[in-house]
Amino acid sequence: MLSRGNAALAAAFVLVLSACGTEDSGGSGGGATGGLEGTGAITLVTGKDTSGNLQNQVDGWNSAHPNEKVTVIELPEDADAQRQQMVQNATTKSDAYTVLNLDVIWTAEFAANQWIVELPEKDFPLDKLLPATVETGKYFKKLYAVPTTSDGGLLYYRKDLLDAVGAKPPTTWAEMYAACDKVVAANPGVSCYAGQFEKYEGLTVNFSEAVNSAGGDVVGDDGKANVNTDKAKAGLDFLVNGVKDGRIAAKARTFKEEEGRRAFQAGELVFHRQWPYQYAKANATDGSSQVAGKFAVAPLPGMDGPGSSTLGGHNFAVSSFAKNKKTAVEFIKYMVDEKQQRANLEKTSQAPTWAALYDEADLVQKFPYLTELKKSIEKAKKRPAVVKYQEVSSAIQEAAYSAMSGQTSSADALASLQTKLEQLTK
Repeated sequence: MLSRGNAALAAAFVLVLSACGTEDSGGSGGGATGGLEGTGAITLVTGKDTSGNLQNQVDGWNSAHPNEKVTVIELPEDADAQRQQMVQNATTKSDAYTVLNLDVIWTAEFAANQWIVELPEKDFPLDKLLPATVETGKYFKKLYAVPTTSDGGLLYYRKDLLDAVGAKPPTTWAEMYAACDKVVAANPGVSCYAGQFEKYEGLTVNFSEAVNSAGGDVVGDDGKANVNTDKAKAGLDFLVNGVKDGRIAAKARTFKEEEGRRAFQAGELVFHRQWPYQYAKANATDGSSQVAGKFAVAPLPGMDGPGSSTLGGHNFAVSSFAKNKKTAVEFIKYMVDEKQQRANLEKTSQAPTWAALYDEADLVQKFPYLTELKKSIEKAKKRPAVVKYQEVSSAIQEAAYSAMSGQTSSADALASLQTKLEQLTK
């Protein structure tokens, strides 16, 4: 997910790569693999571990490597705040951070600025991983980060409530809202739909998925901004009209991943756009979830049929300024291994990057969404691999939020966004 990680992921489009700087051939530079030396204690810097399993995995490494212990440094849940702290550490050339748990969209920025080192592809089982995830760790065809978890958006829904009114899992927005109306009529205290609608990276994801699910593109195949179109407007109108007619509750516009998860687990939502990590938490039988055993998962709906997810996930990279880079590489190899990814899937329901895990019968039985999730990841739209990604994302957030808040019309928001994206993608 985007806020961790999980943060989370995002926008469903491809922009022209914009590089800056040159690769450093020295041992400590951002472009070199020759400086991957030194063993000893390191740190793993990550968003808040909402899964509760990361420390268990690190403990396993520490037990086997008493002279190369890893200390976990947790940053906030919010993806934008995580990036800000990592950037601050890099710009001061601090060695406090060793292994960085990067959202997949940050690879280009961190590599172009030489904040992370190039990694030797031969040291990692890249051929065993989902190809789409491997590409998120590359910048100009060179590996700078290794994918350890992936992500694709899914539609969580209250199966018990849909069954009670004779409704089926929706494949279109119209079907979803029609089912909502029936359920809410029978259960007045329940809200229809929520996603990640606060003004942060999650809104970029939800906006882009809506545009793509209406058949549009935020940026076309030619690398040019393409949001001032009827299809993009149809996607934004899906969100705007949802707020206007109350199907998207007012408080949902304050939701990031965790706020929405808590609302779904409390039984407040019929439908929820969310990442795979929510599955295990919502099915918990320790009293923390009111919907355990009562929900199911389906592909995201779209305007005329199944919608489009964005590609999320997290990659491990090595800071250019860190000590003990050899230990860092060995730790990443440990974390990307099939054994660790399997254990993490079973504990947290987070999407693995190890391809074969999606096809194992015992795992599919435990996590029925795996088959659809694999398809979602393989077909997901990538977010922009650009150095100016943060500015692009901020512009999208501002446009979408102002329209959903009723401050401007969808048409005006998209016209303004078109102009800003044209400036940022020159």
